Order: sequence, then C-alpha cells, then structure tokens
Amino acid sequence: MTSQSTPLTASRPGPQGDVPSTLRVAAAQILTGADPVANLALATEAVRRAANAGASLVALPEATLAAFGSDLRAVAQPLDGPFATGLRKVAEEAGVVVIAGLFEPSTDGRVHNTLLATGPGVETSYRKIHLYDAFGSRESDLVAPGKDLVTFDLQGVTVGLATCYDLRFADQFSALGRLGAQLIVVPASWGAGPGKEEQWDLLTRARASDAQSWLLACDQAWTPPAGTDPLGIGRSVLADPLGRVNTRLGSETGLLLGTVDVNLTTTTRQRVPIL
Repeated sequence: MTSQSTPLTASRPGPQGDVPSTLRVAAAQILTGADPVANLALATEAVRRAANAGASLVALPEATLAAFGSDLRAVAQPLDGPFATGLRKVAEEAGVVVIAGLFEPSTDGRVHNTLLATGPGVETSYRKIHLYDAFGSRESDLVAPGKDLVTFDLQGVTVGLATCYDLRFADQFSALGRLGAQLIVVPASWGAGPGKEEQWDLLTRARASDAQSWLLACDQAWTPPAGTDPLGIGRSVLADPLGRVNTRLGSETGLLLGTVDVNLTTTTRQRVPIL
C-alpha cells in the first residue's frame, strides 16, 4: 500500500485493473476534550469497537488529540509522539487503518492541523490546506496551512484525505477525484451556529458529487458552543458518488458503519465524465 502527496493543481488517471468491490468503513463520532491522554483512551476504545464490527477503515474526528479551545501549541506533538504512537498501536492490533486529527508543531511557531492515516501497510499524513478564518474564528493565527493533496491505497481502493473547512472548496475534491480517489475521508470539528447543520449536510453531499467519490465525514459529537471555537455538531455521514446519503448519525456520540461499493464510483464516472 502506498501514499502520495500532490500539489493542489495536479492530476493523474485513476488506478487501473481489478479492485475489491466493497470496503467496510466506520466513523467514530466521539467528543474530545483538552487532555490528549484521555482522548487517546477514548479513540482507542472507539477503534476497537469499529474493528469488532467489521470495519477495515476507521475515521475519527478532527482535533482528536485535543479539542479546539485548548492551548494548541502546548498540546501539539510530532508524528512520532505518544499520541500518534498510541494510534499506531491500536490500528496494528485491531488490523484496521485509522484516520484521526491531531496537531503537530510547525517551524514558524504555530501548529499544523494534521490527519494521520496509519495501520497495516499504511502510514501517511495530510496537513489541512484551507484554514477556518470564518464566522469570527481565526484558525490561521495558531495553525499553519498545508499545501499538498494526499491519497493512499487500501486493499486496492484509493482513499483521499481532507479536513473540515476544506469542504467549502470544491476544487480540492474535484482534484482528489482526478487523482483517482474512490473514497474521501473528511474528519471535522464543525462549528455550530445558524444554518451550519444545513451547510454541513449540503457540502458533504456536494463534495461527494464533485469528486464522484464516496465521502465519509466524521465530525465531533455536538457540544454547546463556546465563543468562536468549532466544537462539533455531529451528523457524521457516508455519502455516495451521486451525492446521496447512505448513512448518517445524529448529534450524539455514536458509531457509523457503512459499506463503500467502488463499482458505483466507476459507473458514475463513466456515465457522467465531468472529471
């Protein structure tokens, strides 16, 4: 299994040859706090539960390491730190690929909002490109942006990565589709507010349609808003390449389970060749 980092404007043909027809996936809609040790224990339990339910890929939310509103510089850890090492351990033990959001130190004194994808045969990371400077929030004050798209292969299926506010930028998802992504995983900590649930529901479906790819979005469970920090609304979802909702959770903590049929990705792209 391989991973690839690619500039946002790049494109290449999708994978050729036989691929498995289905992939069992899960989104663990948890609610993290300020303590990385407690959050790792919460994430570990969720991964094991998803693996026991038959998932091959388990998504956890953005900010799994520590919730927004924490001192991000103080809690940030490198990708060989104890939090990432703990995720690798449970992924290896459970035999699944885990995708989770954490914060790693940046060379400019800020942090990177990073997704770690780890598990048997998979080890890659994605740094959030589009930062949440909206609705009164200023993520860029504390977070340095990434610049590269990332995909990896799991059981012959090409998986792309994106994070939360990236959902508002259709070109990123079209580019991931052109890179051959058959499934895009989007961990999030979506801020609450007027119209925000409707925007989340719309954008997750639209970005699946833009990429003509399955889209698995895993949000933090709902928590009462605190200032402008994005703390989660729940509503984790699996949408298909036609933009239809396959499975959705409510606002509370829970485990979403679904099956990705990559044949639908192939037939959708053949019938509507927009990419």
